[in-house]
Amino acid sequence: MPEGHTLHRLAGEVASTFAGARVRVGSPQGRFADSAARLDGSELLGAETWGKHLFVEFDADGPERFVHVHLGLYGVFTIHAGVSEVPPPVGQVRLRLVRVDGTAYGDLRGATTCALVTAAERDAVVARTGPDPLRGDADPDRAWARIGRSSAPIGTLLMDQSVVAGIGNVYRAELLFRHRMHPLRPGRTLRRSQWRAMWEDLVDLMAEGRRTGRIDTVRPEHTPEAMGRPPRADDHGGEVYVYRRTGQPCHVCDRAVRTEELGGRNLFWCTRCQPVFRSRAR
Repeated sequence: MPEGHTLHRLAGEVASTFAGARVRVGSPQGRFADSAARLDGSELLGAETWGKHLFVEFDADGPERFVHVHLGLYGVFTIHAGVSEVPPPVGQVRLRLVRVDGTAYGDLRGATTCALVTAAERDAVVARTGPDPLRGDADPDRAWARIGRSSAPIGTLLMDQSVVAGIGNVYRAELLFRHRMHPLRPGRTLRRSQWRAMWEDLVDLMAEGRRTGRIDTVRPEHTPEAMGRPPRADDHGGEVYVYRRTGQPCHVCDRAVRTEELGGRNLFWCTRCQPVFRSRAR
């Protein structure tokens, strides 16, 4: 599933390609046809992201003027700018945007959600979403209010989009490793200062991911160049400490990386660098 930095990059791409232009809106697949017809020919005003939710705004008649997109596990929204002609759609294209001047188009396929919504409905989605580390208006204390009183594992809480928005399995695994935290440690055992350090690190990591389009989490001393090791070979790309490195030696201590399932998703961690939490309370 795409993580938050990917959605923020996508919002920027949609805005830079279509904002301020009139667009033809269609649904070759047919599942979004009625809503597309209501938007067809209107001006696309911009795009914005909260966590893994993308909202594309149109200057359309009536209250329903936002297309809400959630890519889910398999969705892709490909944007093609600077084209000389727009090709026929290929595959199950649920939403197609085309600049009326024919210089750009975008195709959405496989999304979990593609719905025409009002501003109130958009706001309701946002209200259910935790703070997004890539938004300037994010408040990490909102997340701490949930984490600091929860007995659930921090590994579960970080993936709960109502606690923190935009974190997926890669950022979860890597953030916990970087802070030497076992993924099953109860949220309420963290100190507020620990959470703030994790949040600030997450802001930096995800901002870099938005800039580069890949997730790199290793510190300078653990890069392939610094360690004299081959670069990571994985279709997810990026240099990481533990994500999808089951059985491979930890870059810090050489112990084999462990994997265990939690809530239907795989956890990845190093048992030496991320020891089991032992409370000192009697």
